[in-house]
Amino acid sequence: MRFVIYGAGAIGGLMGGCLYQSGHRVELIARGRHLAAIQDGGLVVERQDQRVVLPVPAVAGPDALDWDEPAVVVLAVKSQDTEAALDALEAVAPPDTVVVCAQNGVANERRALRRFANTYGLCVMCPATHLEPGVVVGHSVPITGLMDLGRYPGGVDDTAAAVAGALVESTFQSVVRPDIMRWKYRKLLTNLPNAVEALCGAAGRGSEVAVRAVAEAEVVLAAAGIDVATAEEDTERRGTLLQTPPLGGRQWGGGSSWQSVTRGTGTVEADFLNGEIALLGRLFGLPAPVNGFLQHRAGDAARAGRRPGDVTPEQLLAELDSGAA
Repeated sequence: MRFVIYGAGAIGGLMGGCLYQSGHRVELIARGRHLAAIQDGGLVVERQDQRVVLPVPAVAGPDALDWDEPAVVVLAVKSQDTEAALDALEAVAPPDTVVVCAQNGVANERRALRRFANTYGLCVMCPATHLEPGVVVGHSVPITGLMDLGRYPGGVDDTAAAVAGALVESTFQSVVRPDIMRWKYRKLLTNLPNAVEALCGAAGRGSEVAVRAVAEAEVVLAAAGIDVATAEEDTERRGTLLQTPPLGGRQWGGGSSWQSVTRGTGTVEADFLNGEIALLGRLFGLPAPVNGFLQHRAGDAARAGRRPGDVTPEQLLAELDSGAA
């Protein structure tokens, strides 16, 4: 299959590299120093058992690619960059192009479906890191990640099966699901502490603020009547498949929001994680002060160029409880 990976960061770059290694045709869309490094020296993929340099073609945008031949576009940009990516893609790609949303949050599929009828959701569970231009790191062995997918808003088809098959060939495990958004809502719940981690570092992951954010979200999602995969289903799905021993003495540092703030990108995806809960709370008349607070606090920190650990979980909790939200 031909894959266009739109956003070759931690997840997109790792997917692209693994698909390329298993013999699929892959083209990457990247930007800035990361793009320059890939074009100059190849994509470096580091995993527990190997470090490889792959000559994967990389370009700055979809207008630099040939769209006469069908391709599966894996949309792997952060959610705050989705509209710009879809604008650029819509300008050159046929409307029947397959678009797979391999992103956190639950808003991207709906946005893609406005432009492309063949839209799929991909629920990503994959410890990966991108902090250095040209380099992506996969931390899990022997399975690189869990990549379940299904058609959006629901259903399965031959395309979903083919994409899942390609991922399985490429060291991932992938299950085709007719109810993929149930699983993406469960992933949303697990992503809500990302803002705390981006603000506080590793100490924020299991903090009281993080626990409150998830508990609040569960109430909001239930009030909204949204079907969410249960915690028990999620635990059973993950099992012991994702193992992350230290890689070259390095532990997995943190999730996508932590990486964005660590790299100093100036943006973070909290608007589409904690902000999704704040939005649903407003729509259904339920306050969501914890997630609203984290959404704006993380956004302010990213824009100001602050780094994880600039505030402690205790300080963050005091801000919240003092009414700073």
